[in-house]
Amino acid sequence: MTKHIFVTGGVVSSLGKGITAASLGRLLKARGYKVMMQKADPYLNVDPGTMSPFQHGEVFVTEDGYESDLDLGHYERFIDENLTRNSNFTTGAIYQSLIARERQGDFLGGTVQVIPHVTNAIKERFRRIEEQTGADVVITELGGTIGDIEGQAFVEAIRQFRKEKGYEDCCIIHVSLVPYIAAAHEVKTKPTQHSVRELRSMGIQPDFIVCRSDHEVDADIRAKIASFCDVECDCVFENSDCPSIYDVPAHLAEQGFDRKVCERLSLDPRTGDMSRWYDFTSAMHAANARADVTRIRVVGKYTQLPDAYLSVIEALHHSGVAFGRHMDIELVDGEELSEDNVEEVLGDADGILVPGGFGLRGIEGKVCAARRARTLKVPYLGICLGLQVAVCEFARDVCDMPGASSTEFVPDCAYPVIDLMPDQADVTDKGGTMRLGAYPCKVVTGTLAEEAYAEPLVYERHRHRYEVNNAFRDRLTAAGLKISGLSPDERLVEMVELPEDVHPWFVASQAHPEFKSRPDRPAPLFREFVRAAIARHEGCDRHEVTALA
Repeated sequence: MTKHIFVTGGVVSSLGKGITAASLGRLLKARGYKVMMQKADPYLNVDPGTMSPFQHGEVFVTEDGYESDLDLGHYERFIDENLTRNSNFTTGAIYQSLIARERQGDFLGGTVQVIPHVTNAIKERFRRIEEQTGADVVITELGGTIGDIEGQAFVEAIRQFRKEKGYEDCCIIHVSLVPYIAAAHEVKTKPTQHSVRELRSMGIQPDFIVCRSDHEVDADIRAKIASFCDVECDCVFENSDCPSIYDVPAHLAEQGFDRKVCERLSLDPRTGDMSRWYDFTSAMHAANARADVTRIRVVGKYTQLPDAYLSVIEALHHSGVAFGRHMDIELVDGEELSEDNVEEVLGDADGILVPGGFGLRGIEGKVCAARRARTLKVPYLGICLGLQVAVCEFARDVCDMPGASSTEFVPDCAYPVIDLMPDQADVTDKGGTMRLGAYPCKVVTGTLAEEAYAEPLVYERHRHRYEVNNAFRDRLTAAGLKISGLSPDERLVEMVELPEDVHPWFVASQAHPEFKSRPDRPAPLFREFVRAAIARHEGCDRHEVTALA
């Protein structure tokens, strides 16, 4: 019998519900249970794919090509499982499916209503992931904040589901803000009391309360919350800010959080093995304690919100820890970068990374960054758009194609070295219509890509509409650009690089390898890029930079 855990949030958004849920998932998996995770988002978008990263951070892409909320990235990194499109759904997706069924006459002339039709559709999503994965435990995070009008149908669906499934097979965890009031020199419980009261007014009594705060929430405060919110004292947990999100599982485990959840769900607590996770966090703290830092500059366009490049940043940190080095990662606005200030902005960079993105804004700054990396032999990693700007720069400066560009930015350019994929030519809808998800790539022998992957065929996740224009492939390779990865039919350029005798490490991928990076298993291209950056910083050959045991 699959057990279900629902995680709700109170007082404000961005509390860390996702990290709390993911940490519990990791702890339960360490006890030998098969854990699956799910995010229910109450907004009306069908998925986050058409949203600006300024709205909700990066769009995370699953193996099966679903554009999802960034919390799925946290889930994957913590529980080390590849999730699917069944792990994220929205109000928009629920309404879209119901309206399609209504148009087909599936409701036999009946009135379609929030209750029971919307709530039944939500509950079906809870059951679907259980049935398709056979998980022992499914953890579902409800996006937004209790009290939001758009989340009411989800809360009602959770209430109904727990009643139907059985109290012993479902539990509710409420993550709530316990703010510190500096003038009073104390944390305040009233916001949490009101939040739980709101939740109870909708028919749900939480089993556990997790107190989020930037100050310690001591036993007396937790006892007060327990009393006012009608939960047991040992079911209120403190989750004050940790040095890293990867420290949260240990912080909760020290309080017996996962043990109490097992007890509540009548799960055998078993003996947990978190040794690999704790080995990583120990190495992470040792690396971060180093005064010496390796400087990585990420040249993008959504630099005001670091969450827009969350998986990229995490993959860089994973790679730094693998070598026991401290990564100093700085986001650089491509729109403000030019030949006039590139030395000032990127002069101290040990490695330059250009991530994915869409639209014209900041493109010339990214081309400028690729030029600096190529000409001054700074290690370079291009991701998706980062490959495309590297190809444009190479075409302009090495292949004598002035103004070479992508038809995404300059439709009538003289040298469209990047062009729309043929199967995208007639696509008009924006949502879910790109080349999405994991695709195979043949890795060319004798390349840096082969050295990184050590496999002839690899699968990485994609999210793009444009590709290297095959009409210019021969001209680019004749000038020295090496194609190091191709689709199995050799139609699509997947990876390019510069030869080692020309540049110490310059590689770009049309895919997004950051999505598959794990704390103890960094994405291969990120790992080797960071190795090369460390070597540049320390003035040695990159092969002398060895990973920790």
